[in-house]
Amino acid sequence: MPIPFHTAPVTTLPSRSGACMYAKTEELRHLGPAVPVELPDGLTAWSVVRGETVSYLLTHPDVSRDVTRAVPTYETGEVPWLAPWIDLQNMTTKDGADHSRLRRVVVPSLTYRRIQQLRPAIEKIVRGLIEDLANKADDTPVDVHAAFSYQIPTLVICDLLGIPEDQRPEVLRVFRLVARTDALSEDEATQLNLDLLTAMRTLIDEKRAHPGDDLTSILIIESLKEEDPLTEDELIATLLLMIGGGSQTTINLIDHALADLTACPHARQALIRGEDPRPIIEESLRKDCPVMNLPMRWALADIDLGEGVMIRTGEPILLNYGGHGRDENVNPEPAHFDPSRKNPQHLAFGLGVHRCPGSHLAILEAEVAVSLFCQAFPHAQLVGAIDDYAGPTFIGNDLLELPMRLGNAHEAAQH
Repeated sequence: MPIPFHTAPVTTLPSRSGACMYAKTEELRHLGPAVPVELPDGLTAWSVVRGETVSYLLTHPDVSRDVTRAVPTYETGEVPWLAPWIDLQNMTTKDGADHSRLRRVVVPSLTYRRIQQLRPAIEKIVRGLIEDLANKADDTPVDVHAAFSYQIPTLVICDLLGIPEDQRPEVLRVFRLVARTDALSEDEATQLNLDLLTAMRTLIDEKRAHPGDDLTSILIIESLKEEDPLTEDELIATLLLMIGGGSQTTINLIDHALADLTACPHARQALIRGEDPRPIIEESLRKDCPVMNLPMRWALADIDLGEGVMIRTGEPILLNYGGHGRDENVNPEPAHFDPSRKNPQHLAFGLGVHRCPGSHLAILEAEVAVSLFCQAFPHAQLVGAIDDYAGPTFIGNDLLELPMRLGNAHEAAQH
């Protein structure tokens, strides 16, 4: 493997354990500003957990998202489980002028004003799901992840992009796997990469033949207006980014916010009274960042982090976004969910030029979801411990299920 690394790993990041990453994050935090860890398929990377160091490297001029700048010998597809994160040609994997060109195509459709126009449609989706849940509301546990949290972002992004009904099952299937590529075998990851491309080409062909007022059709048109138009690969990669970024991370946000609220009665009562949900969402983003470790960044030059830690040119860097919000040097009592916290610091949407342009959509969906859910089910309770339901990945802060007892059906329906 031509991806260089000069220091032996001192630990392994578990990707098949199904355990939440917080214990491992704290272990790594105490080992140094960056720690060499073994990843799937024998890849070694620097795990960076300390909040100050994560922020420093996110804006460092010698840290790049583009593997080809740091490792010229790298060949596309060489590390199958990493392919969706580093091989695609979209704004997350490019720097400088290429990044700006790819970002310009997407940003106009994701401004705060445009996203707020989606509120009625999102509220309609959420109310419909709550009505379905109300019919099940009794003492029997209901998987709120499957019946609610998962449904909202996937329905919204599929509607927004105009994904035809007959294509949705396959699109959503492959994106469920993307969120945990580190837990796939090499053959499974290779097949997933092929399935992703096939699904996007099918969607693009459909929209070219039958354009509409959906975001996919708009992207196809806008991509041709650039002085340097998007290539077919760049268009595919941009759609992949929008679907993945617009679904799984928001699912995680809604899941964890709802779980946190079951243990925070005063915050839940504030939502029932119709108060602003934004502080609750910001605190959930801090405490339970939807993305734990985002692959991958690369050193373009030697970077001295002190304490005897030197990241060498070409070495991969795995930044722990969740570790930043859980760092006591960044946020006091970081494991405690406190919506009244003054200025909670988090990197859920990144930092610098690569900051996520879809943040307005994620926040709006989560605000609507938690507000209407708590108003409908004021006494909902989590069954078991949240760690019992964590997904098998070190990348996302995923839950496989979220069982809750929703309360009396008559009471739920009245709210």
